[in-house]
Amino acid sequence: MSKVFIGVAWPYANGPLHLGHLAGSLLPPDIFARYHRMKGNEVLMVSGSDMHGTPITVTAEKEGITPEEVATRFHEMNSEAIHQTNISFDLFTSTHTPNHEETVQWVFKTLVEKDYIYKKTSNEAFCASCQRFLPDRYVEGTCPHCDYEEARGDQCDNCGKTLEPEELKDSKCKLCSSSPEMKPTEHFYLKLSAFEPMLEDYVIVNEDHWRANVKNFTKNWLDSGLKDRAITRDLTWGVPIPEEGFEKKRIYVWFEAVCGYFSASKQWAKESGNPDKWKEFWHDPECKHFYYLGKDNIPFHTIIWPSILHGVGDMNLPYDVPANEYLMLNSEQFSKSRNNAIWLHKYLERYDVDVLRYYLSVNMPENRDSDFTWADFVRRNNTELMSALSNLIHRVLTFTKKHFDGVPQKAGRLTEEDKKMLEFAKEAIRKEGEAIEINKFKDGIGELMALAHEANRYFTASEPWKVIKEDKELCGAGLNTSIQVLKCMAVGMAPYMPGSAQKLWDMLGQEGEIAKASWDAYLEEIPEGVSLPEPKPLFTKMDLDEVLKIEQAASEEESEEEPEKEKMPIVTFDEFMKLDLRVGKVLSVDPHPKADKLYVLKVDLGNEQRQIIAGLRPYYEPEEMIGKTITIVANLAPAKLRGVESQGMLLAAEDDKGVVSLLVSDREITNGSKVH
Repeated sequence: MSKVFIGVAWPYANGPLHLGHLAGSLLPPDIFARYHRMKGNEVLMVSGSDMHGTPITVTAEKEGITPEEVATRFHEMNSEAIHQTNISFDLFTSTHTPNHEETVQWVFKTLVEKDYIYKKTSNEAFCASCQRFLPDRYVEGTCPHCDYEEARGDQCDNCGKTLEPEELKDSKCKLCSSSPEMKPTEHFYLKLSAFEPMLEDYVIVNEDHWRANVKNFTKNWLDSGLKDRAITRDLTWGVPIPEEGFEKKRIYVWFEAVCGYFSASKQWAKESGNPDKWKEFWHDPECKHFYYLGKDNIPFHTIIWPSILHGVGDMNLPYDVPANEYLMLNSEQFSKSRNNAIWLHKYLERYDVDVLRYYLSVNMPENRDSDFTWADFVRRNNTELMSALSNLIHRVLTFTKKHFDGVPQKAGRLTEEDKKMLEFAKEAIRKEGEAIEINKFKDGIGELMALAHEANRYFTASEPWKVIKEDKELCGAGLNTSIQVLKCMAVGMAPYMPGSAQKLWDMLGQEGEIAKASWDAYLEEIPEGVSLPEPKPLFTKMDLDEVLKIEQAASEEESEEEPEKEKMPIVTFDEFMKLDLRVGKVLSVDPHPKADKLYVLKVDLGNEQRQIIAGLRPYYEPEEMIGKTITIVANLAPAKLRGVESQGMLLAAEDDKGVVSLLVSDREITNGSKVH
């Protein structure tokens, strides 16, 4: 038995969780943890609410209440949503506990004693109007790297680079919009530069199993040279600094929050009745540490947290940091601050949790951003969960229940097709497990659904409704095969859709919780004669029009006091016919000046040239597009995308594997010709 530690990024308690949190950092570790528990490994998975982040103080000042009131409200809301989503934390706590404060201060003092933390006076942003030093997130302005106009003083959401407030152009105070000035103030600094040689060796040891985005982010930081970073701020909300003269300052959140993995482990050990149990996960070099987070948090877990742990000494460093890209909503990033989100607690009021877990698993942003749309959500529910999975289970069990008393006998009558089907099922679950072990969750769920499709084909081809009239014993052997396949599927479903897996487990006459069963249970057949209860459908069909009506009504209710926002219309056949689709030749392709995923195209439509903004930089080099005859929507009103006008949209296709392809003409055709 191995030990596995799983740390999950701490969401800010300044608002409710949205589906981006679930897809990015909550669902992947839960799949991983559930699998390893079934494999018999000892797992410790911890996280909690970040109660001290500056977004919380910003929200508190807007609402005119204390930061503690804001953080407590959302911690309780999000804890309940996490529980309802079946995320199986061993402990979900918060950074606002005596244990966390004590642990962070111990880490702080240990690093001070080892000369890894020191005092320094530096210039920080000061708002004369508010008469206060401004924490990083209280300063907004234009990013010096990509010219994004809504960058924060700690990070740019557009290009992902970490920042200092003084680097921003045209900076302003988030509270009063006045321009801050730089004034001297004394703070503690983490000597990151001292860890650079260690980190370079650390990356070399681990890069083979790191994702490309993790390697690239980390190497970019190291290649730029590490700078010592301030770890305290002029705040009164957070963990106090254990040093005289700093009573009006606090340990800054980026240092404090990562220490939460350690403090949560100690709290878990204490609550489990064995206060020293945490040491088995932090001091045993055989215990591998995995951290799950969004890509914007990568450097904090591959540079800063390893440095802190190495500085403290005798602590396990992160083994893997499988950071996800972003889940997008209508091609824009989920965002609390911009209110562009589908809130998790609201989803749970209306729909099945396992449908969401499934959809986010097959649409997980593992290696690139993925897009959430209600149309795709409903389609996958109806064609995959309903038609491929639920329908198969219901057909097999209903037919068996009707014609046999329990699981039918094989009676030595298995055909070659039966044996091939059983081998296919076992191989699919074995390959699913291999995929989960290396954090390829989309591949894992893909193996499960490939099994569902093959089992459907097998069941239909075996025609039990005909065979039973001629040879009931032979029919029973085939149904036995299908039931053994369903057991394989129940095991394979357990990490991804635990609630539905338990229902199937029960319908197969199996005892206990499937979550506590062995992963190798898929290799063990259900004995003949086991009684089967009355089967019930696992999933129900959804109607897209009804879902869109529900979501539109909910959106209007939630934004009654918000400014009117443009909504995505439901396009009817007649409306689609109004689109003016034209072909045009691409004359030039240039990078967008303010967005790293967009191109600015010039397209010749015969009697005019159009400027088109397209998000194709991750998929095409400019020379691959120049000279192509593409199709554009020519009668759209112009719109600005990141400050540059787009005079239409181009058409492209994307498959389930993320391959994007321009729709181009295969023959010479006059520029400007209409597409019918």
